[in-house]
Amino acid sequence: MPQTILGLDIGTTATKAVLFDLSGAELATAEQPYPLLTPQPGWAEEDPEQVWQALVQAVRSILAQVGPETEILALALSAQAGSLIPVKTDGTPTYPIITWMDRRAEALVNHWRAEGLEPTVRRISGWSLQIGLPLPFIAWLRQHRPDVFAATDRFLGINDFLVHRLTGQFCTDYSCGDEMLLADVTTGQWSQELCDLAGITPERLPELRPSGAIIGPISAEASRQTGLPTTTLVVNGGHDHCCEALAMGITGGKLMLTCGTAWVITGVVDKPDLASLPASMDLNFHVAPQRWAPSRFLGGFGATVEWWLNEVWQNVEPQAPLSRAGLYTAMNGALAQTSPGSNGLLFLPVHTAHGGFVGLRLDHSRADMSRAILEGTAFELRGALEDMRRANLPVEQLWMAGGATRSPVWTRILADVTGIPLTLTEYAHWSALGAAILAGWGAGVFESVEAGQARLQKPVRPLTPDETQRPVYDERFAAYQQMVQKLSAGI
Repeated sequence: MPQTILGLDIGTTATKAVLFDLSGAELATAEQPYPLLTPQPGWAEEDPEQVWQALVQAVRSILAQVGPETEILALALSAQAGSLIPVKTDGTPTYPIITWMDRRAEALVNHWRAEGLEPTVRRISGWSLQIGLPLPFIAWLRQHRPDVFAATDRFLGINDFLVHRLTGQFCTDYSCGDEMLLADVTTGQWSQELCDLAGITPERLPELRPSGAIIGPISAEASRQTGLPTTTLVVNGGHDHCCEALAMGITGGKLMLTCGTAWVITGVVDKPDLASLPASMDLNFHVAPQRWAPSRFLGGFGATVEWWLNEVWQNVEPQAPLSRAGLYTAMNGALAQTSPGSNGLLFLPVHTAHGGFVGLRLDHSRADMSRAILEGTAFELRGALEDMRRANLPVEQLWMAGGATRSPVWTRILADVTGIPLTLTEYAHWSALGAAILAGWGAGVFESVEAGQARLQKPVRPLTPDETQRPVYDERFAAYQQMVQKLSAGI
């Protein structure tokens, strides 16, 4: 009977399941989407049951592809972190998932900042105060939905909610737990001081355990729904970006750029030294033992481009709507005819405070506007990398994973704007791969995470910057920075 390990990538808009044999070969993949709900302006929610059913269907699809003779030894989750699910004692949700893209707590966070609380939050958690994370979401519910707050016994992340549905246990890992803004980044324990700010006790949060620890076997109910046998072990996974970094073997001196719905720069350090990081960077636990992951959230750039494709490019073939891949193909074909600088047009990504086009003229084409959007994301990336250089952090090479890697125009823009050599990962499932490494390590298949990395290596491709484009992008980046300063100042 072939033995396998399963990695589950719980993303913002879809769950992906990838099954590997013990030599690292990919045996089967499945993907199930779920919608993002926007009941009010600035709100971004999801239905917890739809997220669970996406996992169920993805697993069932995997099992249908490989047949009953395949043994799945263990699974682990690589999950989007930062979203919140309030639940009862039995795990039943009392409210929809409030996702990391939600901005309902903006006024509350601004109030905390005005009170000078941000340095305290960062000193303890490693994270600056952010609107779209569970600490302010919990406090918002306490203030604005006291009925929901009172009915809630535990506050979970998406990882924790799904782990409970799989095993019956309330458990999370350090990397997902710390992004709730409620844990101590040095001790790996819930912080009483931060829990007091949220208005809860640590007992209303899941148990914290290290990534790679065995949580338990699949419960009978989860076995019935997913089709997995009750002998399948659930191993503690981690934050999706940390799982990707693990799978790529990111070590000191290298940086990873994750280009999904959210864009995040992630590195790896061997001690939780906040003083060595620029104020714009956060510090989280890595999923590898005795490692931490400094990171910077750039914005929801993937969501910006998806919005643009759906709203502007879907009418390319009005009689036959294009698939997601078809939309990218249509846009990439048009982008190939554009020039660096987007014909003088600038764009600030819509996830930022002042998103939109600047300098739009009647002679600008849809392709110019598309290129300006991609260049806007590259300018944001360049600014973040320059902040890191000013803090004397090494910026030598940038590994890149996510949907943007499949666009030859976008990757070329990123390399030329930043002037940094890119390592493009041709593989599409790094997050699930990292989870599978943790599953194999926890189940004893690999003697260490390093052994799992070596066994499950995937090919990569280098992309060097075109130095002939530096003058135009230096000028456009300066213009972009001036535009941002003016908009921020309200000029």
